[in-house]
Amino acid sequence: MKIRLDKMLSHLGYGSRKEVKTILKKHELLVNGQRVKDGKVSIETAQDQVFLDGEPLVYEAFVYYMLHKPKGVISATEDIRDRTVIDLIVPEDYRQGLFPVGRLDKDTTGLLLLTNDGALAHDLLSPKKKVPKRYLALVDGIVTAEDQALFAEGFKIDGEEWVKPSLLEILAIDEVNNRSEIALTIVEGKFHQVKRMMKTVGKTVLELHRESMGGLTLDMELKRGDYRKLTAVEVEILQGKAK
Repeated sequence: MKIRLDKMLSHLGYGSRKEVKTILKKHELLVNGQRVKDGKVSIETAQDQVFLDGEPLVYEAFVYYMLHKPKGVISATEDIRDRTVIDLIVPEDYRQGLFPVGRLDKDTTGLLLLTNDGALAHDLLSPKKKVPKRYLALVDGIVTAEDQALFAEGFKIDGEEWVKPSLLEILAIDEVNNRSEIALTIVEGKFHQVKRMMKTVGKTVLELHRESMGGLTLDMELKRGDYRKLTAVEVEILQGKAK
């Protein structure tokens, strides 16, 4: 595809078009070996070779990152008080329009997808698509077979808002400390949904971690706060789930 140099540089995180104009004046940008200073020049991304100060620049219309979200950061693009998940992305990996797909609470860890592909994000979050999300949780209280049956049917949370049927798995029971380890797979993304669902049956979520979303499972090699690009196969899996 054809794209203007200033738009390409801006997309790759080098600043606004005004800032890019300054970069083109002060730095060496080569297109197929020829020095270029005019940001209005168009290039063919599949054919032309672009170097900035000796480093190759590769244009990607969309990027997809798998992040292992740590506690203490919020799922937003910017915030005046707290650190955001976007702040975890190093400058060379940042792309214009990058945002988190959905939200994980500040104290929740686990899988979070970051992308600038708005269409895919919309489909992944659409309730109509019923994209599954699996959470692991430590809960204060003993989860029962009756709870499992209720979750399988769907019910009202907070006495007023219906949630769709979900899969509640009991992984371990600690009767001494009155705690349960569970896995919960839901197909919605309501505000604080997992915590509100458990509260409705008299339990309190103590720890919450998202393990998977739409067929994409968190890479166990990623430490909290780390991220990596999705593989081509992983992107295809998400695109398939979003159809």
